[in-house]
Amino acid sequence: MRVHIGEDANEEEASAIASAIAEHLGEGIEVYDGNAVLATGQPPEGSGQAESDRDQEVDPEYAPTDREKRLRAEIRDIEAGGPEKYRERLAEQGKLFVRDRLDFWFDGLNFEDGRFANFDAWHPDSPGVEGEDEEGSNRLPADGLLTGGAELDSRSVHVMANDFTVKAGSMAKRGVEKFLRLQQRALESGRPVLYLMDSSGGRIDEQTGFFANREGIGKYYYNHSMLSGRVPQICVLYGPCIAGAAYTPVFADFTVMVEGMSAMAIASPRMVRMVTGEEIDMEDLGGPQVHAEHSGSADLVARDEDHARELVSQLITYLPNNADEKPPRIEGGPPKQSPVGIDAVIPERPNKGYDMHAILDRVADQGSVFELGADYGGEIITAFCRVDGRPVGVVANQPATRAGAIFPDAAEKAASFVWTCDAYNIPLLYLCDTPGFMAGSGVEREGILEQGKKMIYATSEATVPKQCVVVRKAYGAGIYAMSGPAYGPESTIALPSGEIGIMGPEAAINAVYANKLEAIDDPEERAAREQELREEYRQDIDAHRMASEVVIDEIVPPSELREELIARYDFYEGVEKQRPEKKHGTVL
Repeated sequence: MRVHIGEDANEEEASAIASAIAEHLGEGIEVYDGNAVLATGQPPEGSGQAESDRDQEVDPEYAPTDREKRLRAEIRDIEAGGPEKYRERLAEQGKLFVRDRLDFWFDGLNFEDGRFANFDAWHPDSPGVEGEDEEGSNRLPADGLLTGGAELDSRSVHVMANDFTVKAGSMAKRGVEKFLRLQQRALESGRPVLYLMDSSGGRIDEQTGFFANREGIGKYYYNHSMLSGRVPQICVLYGPCIAGAAYTPVFADFTVMVEGMSAMAIASPRMVRMVTGEEIDMEDLGGPQVHAEHSGSADLVARDEDHARELVSQLITYLPNNADEKPPRIEGGPPKQSPVGIDAVIPERPNKGYDMHAILDRVADQGSVFELGADYGGEIITAFCRVDGRPVGVVANQPATRAGAIFPDAAEKAASFVWTCDAYNIPLLYLCDTPGFMAGSGVEREGILEQGKKMIYATSEATVPKQCVVVRKAYGAGIYAMSGPAYGPESTIALPSGEIGIMGPEAAINAVYANKLEAIDDPEERAAREQELREEYRQDIDAHRMASEVVIDEIVPPSELREELIARYDFYEGVEKQRPEKKHGTVL
């Protein structure tokens, strides 16, 4: 049994832990810090399980046979993985061997499917196989891909993991069949799928029989599409995933990359050089920074293997097993900061920046805010949190970044997040403080209209309970994208700082009164008139005016916002929304 401890523990502490647990459980123990074994412990002679096994009388006639012993030897050989030289390279790269990784994640699989895949093609005990070549490179244990079931912090999940010691984790006929079978069983069981990817793609020299076949590697992505929105799919990358292997992480609902290990790209640097002449290394082509900051394909970036598991363990607590279930609710706790401080966080001036996390810290349960895509489209925060123990998906404008204006990448990120929350029955909370969608030639070329419509569409289609809070600015189409009154929220509430209008006061005065103001010769008189017009316009878009006209449902004292949200989410928990009968929309 393997036991994981923190990196700050020394060997003496590890040895004491190993001995104590071994004595208590009566079995051998390995204590490690994620990358290396620090200490081992064995049970005392005649103790624990070993003693009970010896005490149990076994009829010699029914003792394990040579046939069973041969099978166990074959299993041990399979579980040793590919050639030893490739396992040594893993250690040099600071990576775990795949079965050690499974021990770390789950204390091993509950069961494994297809362990003997391709056994007849490589194992010395199989007829017609003469044995390994000098390099040992024809070892193909489990055909380089492991599948099975496991428990992740008491949650049952389907697991797929590449064995990079077998032909660089590449995929071939039998491994492909195992992958497809796992996906099909996930559809039937309604349990999440965890992909632990470390693959160089399909084996080019063995592509006959699995590449273009109806039940070949292309079926992965068909099955990913069938699973999408049915059960959560989470992918962790532990190495460079190239070509076909790179599609699994982008099809997954959530993708985690690991610094110094992960990469994904449609082609390798060598292929890029051959096709385009561009000289580039793997990190710059498709490393974590590229996909976290520029493509948006990485939702989370982990520091190391330990951190990757920690992130997934947190993530799955917000998710149900499948689309038929509600996300798990736990006992609620107080927020990190007192809600009494909310109004003091929000500046009087509508154009002054502040960090929206300061509002979240006063609304969400302490320690529950789990942000996704933090380095991509930073003008919008997408995060899970809990409000009195209830999982909630947060879409919040971030005035500290580009004034909270919505750029194409932020709109794309928000649309995807809303779509995912709606698929898995996670209520939505919109915290609105935006001047609207960004304007200019640059964002037009980047598709501001295309990405903006996706965000509005996802918000329109979402059938989970939605609450919209106008924190401060709600200008232009920003109020549409942020689930304003026209978009079917269970409530649109405002804080006293809230404003809703076609545009802000400065832009409105410039658009409507510029010529009249220019006609006033006296600078002081012009400035006074401009200030007068500004105040008149702000009264027109003030939350009180909107509440008076019943455009919004309520103006809430900021210190009561959290309690107001708790009450509304509780009340509307079972809300049912009807959408027009159709096959599907065309926007996404």
